[in-house]
Amino acid sequence: MSQDNTISNAPMTSATSTVWENHVTVPDTPKGFTVRTTYPSNPNGAEVMLEKWDAGSEEPPHSHPGDDMTIVVEGKMSIQFYTKEAGNLIPDGDAVILTKGDTGYIKGGRIHDAKYIETCKLVYVHDKAFGFQPHP
Repeated sequence: MSQDNTISNAPMTSATSTVWENHVTVPDTPKGFTVRTTYPSNPNGAEVMLEKWDAGSEEPPHSHPGDDMTIVVEGKMSIQFYTKEAGNLIPDGDAVILTKGDTGYIKGGRIHDAKYIETCKLVYVHDKAFGFQPHP
């Protein structure tokens, strides 16, 4: 359950909060992705991103070097996990659907994709520095 902790009388939402402003594109990442990151001043810290994804955009199968956590602030997405057998990617179980308020965790090195069924706003936390390793 969310609380309205605003000082003014106007309610604060993801549409009105400046937290979701100042996003930039990142070279060599999928179309439809923008991010606002923290500055990684602690080499053993976590990198936090506020992500916005357009409905219909998707990430191809990939992995990250560290564990990650995604909190869905708005929208609906799916994550499909894969294993690699004889150089081929094989779906591993059913797709996981995350909607507003859900939190998903992925172990570092675990191959997965992501599809954004609805426009999404996410809080993404990655253990140590973020990395994106494609798995064609």
